[in-house]
Amino acid sequence: MKEALLRQKQVLFFIIAGGLSAVVEIGSFKMFSTHLPQILYREQNFHGIHYPLSNILSTLCGIISNYFLSIWFVFERGKHSKRKEFLYFMAVSFVSTLLSLVFFQIFYSFVFKDNIDLIFYTLSPEMISKICAILLVSILNYSVKKKVIFNG
Repeated sequence: MKEALLRQKQVLFFIIAGGLSAVVEIGSFKMFSTHLPQILYREQNFHGIHYPLSNILSTLCGIISNYFLSIWFVFERGKHSKRKEFLYFMAVSFVSTLLSLVFFQIFYSFVFKDNIDLIFYTLSPEMISKICAILLVSILNYSVKKKVIFNG
């Protein structure tokens, strides 16, 4: 019983940490995707890849914030040293970043074509695509980080 409650608490904290990291990632994506095209004219469409640098930089911001939130609030230290733990975390995050970029391209190119008006805010196709990509990848992240990096 105690183990089930601890697991639910951990999942809840993972969702909160992930949500905060997603806010960092989405906010930085909005900032980068608004300002980088003014400097790099190919940022909006680089050989068919939409907002590549904005995606990479915002994902990096999200990964770093998620790492610190994960070690502070979500997971207990595993059997690995801090350095090895960080390297594993970054390796998993690198793969997650690639998956996120692929999902973003699929959503942006084929699924979301119009803005979504939420009355108080309008979501552009690139923002909707980014949010959906984050949600898909977060499920994989929890499983791998819990089992491989933080052992348990």
